[in-house]
Amino acid sequence: MKGFRVVFMAALAASVIASASLLHASQDTPKTVVGKPNLAGLHDFDFLVGNWRGHHRKLKEKLANSHDWEEFDGSLSMRKLMDGYANVDDNVFNTPEGTYRGVGLRSYDTKTGQWAIWWLDGRDPFGELDPPVKGHFEHGIGTFYSTDTLRGKPIRVRFVWSNITPTTAHWEQAYSADDGKTWEVNWTMDFTREQ
Repeated sequence: MKGFRVVFMAALAASVIASASLLHASQDTPKTVVGKPNLAGLHDFDFLVGNWRGHHRKLKEKLANSHDWEEFDGSLSMRKLMDGYANVDDNVFNTPEGTYRGVGLRSYDTKTGQWAIWWLDGRDPFGELDPPVKGHFEHGIGTFYSTDTLRGKPIRVRFVWSNITPTTAHWEQAYSADDGKTWEVNWTMDFTREQ
């Protein structure tokens, strides 16, 4: 198990470094501050530190005009890394098909004021990491975008964090097949902090 952790962390670190310069430009990209680190968003994910219970609602078939949802519970445990410039969460999903785990890794870029978020699915721990979603928080809402593929076709991916309080938070994932003109929300998570 120790060997897997070393390989996993090395792969994640390499992905973070390799992807740092591949920032996707969008209207939501904050301006780069030349010569001065942008620390405005460094603490944006501090709210998530600790242990949470989650209720999930997930669309069974994405971008297929489906309205068939499944619901299940799970948990999330998050901690800071690299003196707060990164963080990681360990997720447990108790789906109707069985329990699996996933890891979210986030890293903050002081040049752009953006966070990058990578996902590792425990059902395929030696597969490729998903392309990172990148973005920032504005007025208490975090919005993050990436480009990916689904069934061999290009799609846009969007994560949104909202309704954040000391004891609750909401996350949702949406896909777009028309470069962001329309979005289909396909997964929501409502979190409650464990006491």
